[in-house]
Amino acid sequence: MTDGRDEKGKRRGWTAKDIRELKSLAKKKTPARQIGRKLGRTEGAVRQKAMALRTSLATRKRARRK
Repeated sequence: MTDGRDEKGKRRGWTAKDIRELKSLAKKKTPARQIGRKLGRTEGAVRQKAMALRTSLATRKRARRK
């Protein structure tokens, strides 16, 4: 999994296209992990950007395993 860095280890900025895709997927209530995979970013990076954009991400509690 990538951490938002390119081949040389430098951080990758968010493009307008990335932000549009993030907002579109968030509106469809796609989980942050799946959004991250689609955008090539970590779940944490997706959550941080969504919070900065004041975009709500669907968070559902998982059922406990017995």
